[in-house]
Amino acid sequence: MNAEELTTRLKDDARRLGFALAGACPAVTPTGVGQFGQWLDRGYGGQMDYLEERRSAYEHPRYVLDGARSILMLAMEYATTEPQMPRLGQGRISRYAWSPVDYHDVIHERLNQLVAVVKEVVPAALARGVVDSAPLLEREFAQLAGLGWVGKNTLLLNKHRGSYFFLAALLTDQELSYDQPFNADHCGTCTACLDACPTKAFPQPYVLDATRCISYLTIELRDEIPRDLRSGIGDWLFGCDICQEVCPWNDKAAQMWSGVVIGQSSLGMKSRGPKSTPDPVTHPSAKSSAENDSRPLFAPALDANPLDLIPLFDLDDDAFRRRFRYTPLWRAKRRGILRNAAVILGNQKCREGIPTLTRGLSDTEPLVREACQWALNEIDQQAAPSA
Repeated sequence: MNAEELTTRLKDDARRLGFALAGACPAVTPTGVGQFGQWLDRGYGGQMDYLEERRSAYEHPRYVLDGARSILMLAMEYATTEPQMPRLGQGRISRYAWSPVDYHDVIHERLNQLVAVVKEVVPAALARGVVDSAPLLEREFAQLAGLGWVGKNTLLLNKHRGSYFFLAALLTDQELSYDQPFNADHCGTCTACLDACPTKAFPQPYVLDATRCISYLTIELRDEIPRDLRSGIGDWLFGCDICQEVCPWNDKAAQMWSGVVIGQSSLGMKSRGPKSTPDPVTHPSAKSSAENDSRPLFAPALDANPLDLIPLFDLDDDAFRRRFRYTPLWRAKRRGILRNAAVILGNQKCREGIPTLTRGLSDTEPLVREACQWALNEIDQQAAPSA
């Protein structure tokens, strides 16, 4: 089987496995590695120390797979339904994380099947599938593989699919038939994503200061959320979709999927994003309550769109583990989720949360106690007890 035949076989199997996009590129030093180093030097990575610790590994895919020659870049969509606006005492979860399964587990399983295809065709071949955790500049390689361009919000955008998708990569020492790089930039003069960010996390187009990003603040940050940024958190419990919700290309993708033909005049319109993916992925073997569920895999858990906040404070570490262990929310751990929940209750001036927040002043976690005290002060500065 030659390079073109192997590439065709992998792309066909990738589509069968639920990947909406697939493109091949050479395993080379990414052109943006210099900008990545400058981004780290500016401190925009915050507490994500693993980025700095592996800085040199991002210089070439061989540090992910020794002998890497080619990369098959893949995208799996996760938009399934419209987010519901939270009521008082509720918080929002980013679309990618509201499913009762962890996307890493799902995508790794399917990447392993593609690895098996490579080894079936070339038994001595080397291949490795990665998603989200290896030192690989996925967006750079996705653009090199023709999947789209990096937008002003620093996310990969595709003219027909928007941006609500996970990126994954299959690295191999075999030669593939490479796609043409996507060299165009279709953001134009639009600044919707930059203007909409409530914490002003974009110091300039195409640059994200993660230390101000709501996703970073609610997931990666292990300390107290800076007080001047708490109001910007709004009602986001875990992650944030704002810069995607307002992106006209997500609006365009949603209308295309609905069979509506629209023109460039849609640029500049605000949107809540795609209502659903055209080919929902299902995964009946997932370790979750979604087992044998016929709904799309990344559809929100029944109680996660949005999520009630006050009951979260009744969960000890064991109960939190049982509920969220196999979901993306596990990354923030109990202390991070309760910190975020307290900030939301404070932002909402939710008086129904006062008894719960008062109990939170005695929580075992200092991070939770501080957030509860702040929230009580926000709700009622006269009546708030002290920790």
